[in-house]
Amino acid sequence: MSDLPRLAPQTDDVVIARTRQWLERAVIGLNLCPFAKAVYVKNQVHYVVCREAAPADVLEVLQTELLDLQASPAETRDTTLLILPDALSEFLAFNDFLYPADKLLRKLKLSGDLQIASFHPDFQFADAEPDDIGNFTNRAPYPILHLLREASIDKAVEAFPDAVQIYARNIAALEALGAEGWAALDVAAYPAAGPHPQETK
Repeated sequence: MSDLPRLAPQTDDVVIARTRQWLERAVIGLNLCPFAKAVYVKNQVHYVVCREAAPADVLEVLQTELLDLQASPAETRDTTLLILPDALSEFLAFNDFLYPADKLLRKLKLSGDLQIASFHPDFQFADAEPDDIGNFTNRAPYPILHLLREASIDKAVEAFPDAVQIYARNIAALEALGAEGWAALDVAAYPAAGPHPQETK
């Protein structure tokens, strides 16, 4: 399991680069989300690195990004990845944070327009063991709040009528890949023992 508090400091550019690499190699490369490639290749994914550590401060940044996404044209910003390299490193704390995050969505009266998905380095389904390969469908190099437009989700589901089968297909793909195959993708955050190669360039 990851140990984010011991990670070496990484610049925002490196955090975004690692996140993009995870998108390219895992989410798109393994086709874990068939909807992701279209917005990625059109540069419609907006990346925000939040350096706040306290949940209350993260919530303020989340509010800003939700309102900014709603106000932005979908053609230029279809979705936002709010990346949290310095906060909520413990998965249970991150999972608890999702309740006030959804409460904020309702308070802003954005339910039905936007929704919040989540990824975490130690993501674990409630009925799964920590090392179950299925957990990796929702694992990312950093805690991430994924802000999505409901309208875009509806369009994507129309384009992929077998959307309900995505989860089962992802589990099968990860089981075929195995833990070693996932590790070979190199989509985890780098530990403190060695800097990311991009940091030395």
